Amino acid sequence: MEFKQGDRVSIERNGTVYEGKVMPSMEGYIAIKMNSGYNAGFSIDKVRVTLQENNGETVNGGGNGVKECKTRGEKLPEPGKKLPKIAILSTGGTIASKIDYRTGAVTSQFTADDILAAIPELKEIADFKGRVISSILSENMDSDSWQNLAKAVVEEIEAGAEGVIITHGTDTMMYSAAALSFMIETPVPIVFVGSQRSADRPSSDNAMNAICAARVAISEIAEIVVVMHGTTSDDFCEIHRGTKVRKMHTSRRDAFKSVNSLPIGTVDYSTGEIKTFIDYTRRGEKTLKFKPGMEPKCAIVKFTPGADPAVLDYYINNGYRGLVIEGTGLGHVSTKWIPLLRKVGDAKMPVIVTSQCLNGRICDRVYDTGRDMLKAGAIEGEDTLPETALVKLMWVLGQTDDFEKAVGMLREDLGGEITECTLK
Repeated sequence: MEFKQGDRVSIERNGTVYEGKVMPSMEGYIAIKMNSGYNAGFSIDKVRVTLQENNGETVNGGGNGVKECKTRGEKLPEPGKKLPKIAILSTGGTIASKIDYRTGAVTSQFTADDILAAIPELKEIADFKGRVISSILSENMDSDSWQNLAKAVVEEIEAGAEGVIITHGTDTMMYSAAALSFMIETPVPIVFVGSQRSADRPSSDNAMNAICAARVAISEIAEIVVVMHGTTSDDFCEIHRGTKVRKMHTSRRDAFKSVNSLPIGTVDYSTGEIKTFIDYTRRGEKTLKFKPGMEPKCAIVKFTPGADPAVLDYYINNGYRGLVIEGTGLGHVSTKWIPLLRKVGDAKMPVIVTSQCLNGRICDRVYDTGRDMLKAGAIEGEDTLPETALVKLMWVLGQTDDFEKAVGMLREDLGGEITECTLK
């Protein structure tokens, strides 16, 4: 029988009946979102599929007369109620991808409109405008990509968008979220969302993540945030500040975690309820400001035992303008590195020191090596994540050529990257 994405069906296999809504599926298979919230996939030639109406009665034919059925506690909008205007910008990534049957690999071929068609629940939350910014895997993002994306976000807000959703690949989403956190002061929510598993997979997290992201986009949380699964189950998503979030697992659906901070809050998938845990900027508190400019000639250097400090010469000799050093523990490097750090300072290259430990705050005043690093000109990154420190450095150097002014800015909390009190 014929069926389409969004149809409600019952599937009989080996005497057991499964009910749910049809999701994007591979050729020869049917994937459904079951009433329990879990996904299931079946080979078409091994099951009996029945198309249903709301009351569970079979409908003959390919979907004629099928009514949309609400799931997981979502409510239909009131008749005549005006929905918020939300822009959904697609950059590619797994959430906007499908299987390329030519190669068998996942490719970023979906557009923003494809996402809206694949997840019909979104249209009941807001009035969406779709726009494709790029169709790339996130490892291909760079500083130019961030600036183009930020410009597009600002354009949508200026055009009246009451919130913006950005679909993005998960591998570098924290870099892009941090970049926009420094470039944009926003009066409305700007929400990054991705998917760990592509839409063709029964275990895909794309629908839940997107629906929760839409809830945040119409909320009062007017910050740049990342919204992703909070656990491996389909129960809630977490709302992470864009400068405090990191991908902590290669494949788990709950890979994203706030580091050195609680998440801003959670979104209950069943009810749409948002609970918040820390203070945040509210809708309308800030006026829209756009401060583009990113210096690409910056790098992260990871210190390892026995590493040759001459590696720093490479960056000096090749025109780099700033470095982030991932030090050990409280933020240390070998004493052999101190003369080279002075050389970097003499070259007017700011150096931010962060920790490979990720959790906790660096302090280069405890041991002699740390004090020597500070005398050589190193800047303590406090509890800033290394990736965020890199993006901050790129942005600051894109704003000013004055070395002393840049150093002063790098010591400030500019986008929530430095917390007053680090979680223990």
